Amino acid sequence: MNNFIKKTVIVLMAFSLNSCSDFLDPTSLSTYDTNYIFSNLEDARKATNSIYAHFGQDAFRSRLSSNMQGNTDIEANGALTNTGARYELWGLRAGEGNADTKVVWEVAYRAIRDCNIVIDGIRISKGYNSADVELKAGLDQLLGEAYTIRAYWYSMLIFTFGDVPFMVKAPVAGDEFNLPKEDRNVVLSAVIQDMIDIESKMQWAESVPNGVEQVNREFTLGMIARLALQRGGYSLYPDLTQKRPSDYLDYYAIARDYSNKLMTLKDRQLPTDFAQIFRNEVEFIVPTGAAAAASDVLFEVPFAIGEGDVAWNIGITVQGGQYGTGSNYMNIPATYYYSFDFKDKRRDVTCALYYRDVNYKQQIVGVGGISQGKWSREWLKTPPGPGTSKGTGINWPMMRYADVLLMYAESVNEINGTPTAEAKEALARVRRRAFDSALWPTKVDQYITTVSETKTTFFEAIVNERAWEFGGELTRKSELIRWNLYEKKIKETVDGLHKLADDAFYGLSDLPDYIWAKNNADGTLTILNRDYKQVAAPADPGYSRYSWLLNLKKTSDPTTYNPFIEQYFSPYKFPVKYVSPIPAVGITNSLGVLKNDGYGFN
Repeated sequence: MNNFIKKTVIVLMAFSLNSCSDFLDPTSLSTYDTNYIFSNLEDARKATNSIYAHFGQDAFRSRLSSNMQGNTDIEANGALTNTGARYELWGLRAGEGNADTKVVWEVAYRAIRDCNIVIDGIRISKGYNSADVELKAGLDQLLGEAYTIRAYWYSMLIFTFGDVPFMVKAPVAGDEFNLPKEDRNVVLSAVIQDMIDIESKMQWAESVPNGVEQVNREFTLGMIARLALQRGGYSLYPDLTQKRPSDYLDYYAIARDYSNKLMTLKDRQLPTDFAQIFRNEVEFIVPTGAAAAASDVLFEVPFAIGEGDVAWNIGITVQGGQYGTGSNYMNIPATYYYSFDFKDKRRDVTCALYYRDVNYKQQIVGVGGISQGKWSREWLKTPPGPGTSKGTGINWPMMRYADVLLMYAESVNEINGTPTAEAKEALARVRRRAFDSALWPTKVDQYITTVSETKTTFFEAIVNERAWEFGGELTRKSELIRWNLYEKKIKETVDGLHKLADDAFYGLSDLPDYIWAKNNADGTLTILNRDYKQVAAPADPGYSRYSWLLNLKKTSDPTTYNPFIEQYFSPYKFPVKYVSPIPAVGITNSLGVLKNDGYGFN
């Protein structure tokens, strides 16, 4: 990230953290003379930078971006006996006192408050209402950043808590701060319209100083489509039923139109090297200028060194050495690993079958510990040193262009009742990168012809493609919610893991019940048979045998499955109650306006 903005964010973040726990407390930015700040572009830029600072707090970097987005059919963790806040969330048993939802609630509303201050400050400023075309254009860009970031926080609040208070004004003395819950569809409709009204006045990523580290027009167009699909999708209501609004097709049309607008105005080829997208994050390679115009990543949250938890709580586990330590809170179920076509190049980027031990050597993981392979501190160009853990400084991608292509394909299919040629091509573009070009006739062309027979089969192909494309990027939970597939996919995962276990135990599968692997002199690991059963010992004596799919059953009792299956998924009660109660601090500070009614909370 640009050093000037980095320093501004850090200073303003430190200032904003002094505010009290009341999410409507009007401190921080509101203590400045906003008339002065928004009279010139330099100070207005500094003020707008402050709203990025909230991404640097645990509410986002450890919670919303990763931990709180499990458990799904592709990213999972949990424990029956652990009472920690994140385990309560993974087990869908968080109460009003959960520490993680508390920090998310508070920080989300602080971020929204600061967005409102920027929005109101710009709109009433003399500069914005002057004849200075250059100044007004610069302020429009800042206004778009604030609207888009505010929309993100409301989107995540709704996914987490359902209906929530809707603040759209900067706090002013004398205003009523204790707002009731607002219907989620009203909130989403409003923030979508805000972005629609401003996006044409924003700048493309190639034109903003910090490229994809700064909210840009591409990302805002993508967010319009993403939130429109959320608005047109299903949601869990207090009576524990999943419902979608009657006007859902109107919002699918918005998703179609705005994803298509980006594809028309600023199309780009997907980078051919899938792995390099994520290596760039770890190696601090940020697309700016012409590179931003060709980037798959449209916006990534910028973290300074000492901030951010990527490759600490998510990614390949590293147990020691010059690169420090990092673990993986979200394991990959074997069902997801084996859902990939074996020729799909994305699988071995997304799923890591090794960890680095205390001597920094690669070792095979257990079948219940497949890691998120897109992230690893071992790829940092400069080793952070022994004893380091958090604060890697690795950025977190919020949206990629592949997402836009798949949103377009999905929305067109839903509206038309069948995929058009353009929708098929959007899906094909994503799949082509996944396979060598020699395989395109079967893995892309023939595949798409087959899945395009009906609206249903094409939709199912989109559901699958999004899993294979975005595994480890923690987008799956919100997608399953809006598709009304969360419950179905959890059940499928449990059943699928049981089947993999049974087939391995009874010899009914060609998949590996054991894996053969050897340690190399350079500390790396060679795995012989990821995808097939190897019965005889390899000729190379360097290989050792490790129990693999057989470990999905308890070795002491083959009628019982590995406990991690029960811990991750089996305790879920149906319907799956993924909405969390409003934290006690929010209830208390509302002075009786808010309550946790419905959802079986009482």
